[in-house]
Amino acid sequence: MSEGPPAGARTTGAPDPDATRVVLVRHGEAECNVNGIVGGQAGCTGLTALGQRQVDALAERLARTGELAGVTALYASVLPRAIETAEAIRPALERWRQGPPLEIVTDCSLCELHPGEADGLNWAQFAARYDEPDWDNEPAKPLAPGGESWASFVDRAATAVADVAGANPGGLVVIACHAGVVESTMLRFLPACTTTGRLELRTEHASMTDWEAQKERWLLRRYNDATPVSEGPWSPGPAA
Repeated sequence: MSEGPPAGARTTGAPDPDATRVVLVRHGEAECNVNGIVGGQAGCTGLTALGQRQVDALAERLARTGELAGVTALYASVLPRAIETAEAIRPALERWRQGPPLEIVTDCSLCELHPGEADGLNWAQFAARYDEPDWDNEPAKPLAPGGESWASFVDRAATAVADVAGANPGGLVVIACHAGVVESTMLRFLPACTTTGRLELRTEHASMTDWEAQKERWLLRRYNDATPVSEGPWSPGPAA
C-alpha cells in the first residue's frame, strides 16, 4: 500500500521533463509609460533611466542565481522597450549557458496591443479624436482605426506565446514582452478564466511570469516576480 496521498490529492508534483518552460519578462519602465504616449512602433522610444536600472537589477540577479540556467532561446517583441530589455538580460542568461551566443528573435506578434492610427498620440490627443475604450464591456471594439480590439489582441498574443513554445519543445524560452501579453496568457491558459474583459493585473516592470507548457495544459509556476533596483550598474564580467 502506498504511504503517500492519491495522485488527485497532490497540489504540486515533479516538473514534466518533456514540458517547455516559457518565462515572460515584462519590459522595464518605458518613456511612453511615463510621458503618456500610445506606445506602438511610432510611439515607443525605449526605456527610461529607471527602466534601464530595473532590467539591470534583473540581469544581476539572473547572473548571480543562475535560476534561468540553460535558456535555449530568447525572444522579444519588435518594440524598442522590449528589445532593450532583452539586450540587457542576454549577457546574464549567457553566463549560465553552454553553446553559441543567444540570438534575440524579434516577433511583432509578441507586441502590446496594436494601436493603429492612435500610435504616437498622447492620451489627451487620443481622447479628443476617439471614444474612450471600454474593453470590459466592448472587448471586440478596436482601440482606433487600423488597431486591434482587446479580444483580438488577447487571441493574437496568447497564440504567439503558444507558438513560441511549440517551436521550442522541451526548451527554456525567455520572452521580453509586455503587460498585456502576460495578461493574455492568463486569460487563455488558466482554465478558471472565463471573462472576455480584462483581469486588471498590476504586472510590475522587469518582472518574470513563468509558465510550464505541458502536453495538454499550461501550468503557472510564478507571476510578477520583480527584483529590487540597486543604484549601481551591472557588468557581465568573466563567465562563472
